[in-house]
Amino acid sequence: MGELSVRVAELGVVRGGRAIISGLHVEVPAGSVVGLLGPSGSGKTTLMRAIVGVQDKVSGTVEVLGEPAGSPSLRRRVGYVTQDASVYTDLTVLQNLDYFAALAGISARDRKAAVANAVDVVDLGGHEKQRVGTLSGGELSRVSLAAALVSDPELLVLDEPTVGLDPVLRRDLWTMFRGLAERGKSLLVSSHVMDEATQCDRLLLMREGTLVADITPEALLEKTGAPDAERAFLALIDAENTEEGLR
Repeated sequence: MGELSVRVAELGVVRGGRAIISGLHVEVPAGSVVGLLGPSGSGKTTLMRAIVGVQDKVSGTVEVLGEPAGSPSLRRRVGYVTQDASVYTDLTVLQNLDYFAALAGISARDRKAAVANAVDVVDLGGHEKQRVGTLSGGELSRVSLAAALVSDPELLVLDEPTVGLDPVLRRDLWTMFRGLAERGKSLLVSSHVMDEATQCDRLLLMREGTLVADITPEALLEKTGAPDAERAFLALIDAENTEEGLR
């Protein structure tokens, strides 16, 4: 598969005495948009937290950009956007981005340019001095993305960035994601909206902490004969249940 941004082997995660993920293997090729899809509770967020190095009770191997997940050297190289906006609503857009740039270790001399670039990438020009709490939902999502982009990371880990957004905003964000990939960034984007699968180079389909498939969107539809990603996913689940029943 060529150079990898993420390599996960035999990943196990225990929470509350229960195995959330067990024996998971995942690879994210560099310079691609990989969709992490599955229903709520399938383990998508837990996997992403393990990749960015903030998940407790993890076993197995998680390598990110050639280093162990959570290594201090990855702080500027990995951008992470959580499901809930992780910015400060009482600060302006510029104040938020300057703060996150400082956290990433960007010098005071270079922060202005880094912030301006992040604002430009997410198309928030004209809102720089606006307090974040007064922005719309779509604009707030863009500020969170800009906060992750301000250090110009090589890998972006985005946990359901389009949840709750209308179709136009979802389309615009995916256009932005594709543009970032074209600039050489690697993206791991989780979603439970199956029609977003067609926007990805590769799909990781999860269910109950296991990987159901690692496949391209085109191969998924061809393999199942389904007309869309949602019905293709259900066909895979049905086939898996049938195999379990035969065993």
